[in-house]
Formats: sequence, structure tokens, C-alpha cells
Amino acid sequence: MSPAQFVLASKSPRRADLLRSVGFEFLIEPADIDESVMPQEDPSDYVRRMALSKARHIRSYLPVLGADTIVHVDGDILGKPVDRGQAISFLDTLSGRQHEVMTAVALSLHNRIECTVVVTKVHFRSLKRDEASQYWDTGEPIDKAGGYALQGVGAVFVDKVIGSYSAVIGLPMVETERLLSSFGVDTWRNRT
Repeated sequence: MSPAQFVLASKSPRRADLLRSVGFEFLIEPADIDESVMPQEDPSDYVRRMALSKARHIRSYLPVLGADTIVHVDGDILGKPVDRGQAISFLDTLSGRQHEVMTAVALSLHNRIECTVVVTKVHFRSLKRDEASQYWDTGEPIDKAGGYALQGVGAVFVDKVIGSYSAVIGLPMVETERLLSSFGVDTWRNRT
């Protein structure tokens, strides 16, 4: 195993899987931060603040990668559902409509920090009666922004994705690699 190239400040298994799938070696140190939305906070400002806070929270001699993903519709942020009722409500709201998924990725090293926000449009087909409830029963929506997973069973609800597929899963890979490269990480080290 090669030495770690950076620290991932996230407990998301999906982000770790995306990074491993393209050959990165990294440490995982989840950032325990307050993820409350501030009154009147714009969704893009919120997701950017979360990614920056995660990247700043961990102290390391390696670059620290923080990320956050939200689902945004009708001016509301749909976070991770707290229970069955909220998950079903989220899916009912998304049914037959387009929404935005915003993912911010931040990289921090010493006094330098950079962040970018990627916005992807996702269109849901109309859900049939009881589909949201049956989907909840799969266990998949529990820890997912907006209550669905594009890379899992939730994919059956998605008609169209306009933008970054990986950002909807939790990490925009093009922008992430660009940030890592700009911080001097050899992104091709484990790919050849």
C-alpha cells in the first residue's frame, strides 16, 4: 500500500468508494461539525460552508478534503431524512420534478484553502403510489441527502441527470482531481 496522499474529512462510504475507484490512497478522519442551516442561508452558501468547515476541522500535514452534498428544491434544503415520514415527504416533493443537487468540495493545507460548488440537475419520474414507502423499507434513504441514492435502488426514480453524476453520489470527481492536483497531489501515482 502506498502512503496516504490526503485526508478525507468525511464518514461517507460513498465518497471513499469514489476516491478508491480511481486509485487514490487516503486516510479517513471524519469531521464532527455542527451541520445546522443558519436562518436565511442560501443553499449554495450552506453547502460551501459545510465543506470548508470539514476541511478546516482536521489538522494534518497532508491536504484535507472536505465535502458536502444537499438536495435543493423550491428554496428548501432537503437533508438526510430523520424518519420514515420525512423521507416519504421528500420523495413526494421530488416526484415528477426537477431538483438541484449541490456538492461542495474543499481542500485545505496549512493556511491555504480552496472550495468549489458543483450544481447538477436531476429529474425524477412520477412516483407510483406506495413507491416512496417501499423504498424507505429498503433502508437506502436513511443517510442520503434528499432521501435517495442515485447509485442504488433510487436510480429507478431518475429520468435524467444534467451535470456531474459523481457529484450527486457525493463527490464531483473532475473538480476533486483538479483541486488535489493544484495542491501538488500526484493524482496519477496509483493508476499506472
